[in-house]
Amino acid sequence: MTGKIIHFKTAKKKVGYKNKSAKAAENRAKFGLTKSEKKLNTLEQENSKSKLDGHKLDT
Repeated sequence: MTGKIIHFKTAKKKVGYKNKSAKAAENRAKFGLTKSEKKLNTLEQENSKSKLDGHKLDT
């Protein structure tokens, strides 16, 4: 009849951590970009910026 003593505070924390990690994984899948996508975006931004700077008139 003697079971393992459960502290409700720690059990509640464990459930909270599981929920947070599940939500974080969901957000990473929904909003995150892969490394190659990020690299492609930065390269495109740099190219467009250099093109605009190349067409700038010095007045």
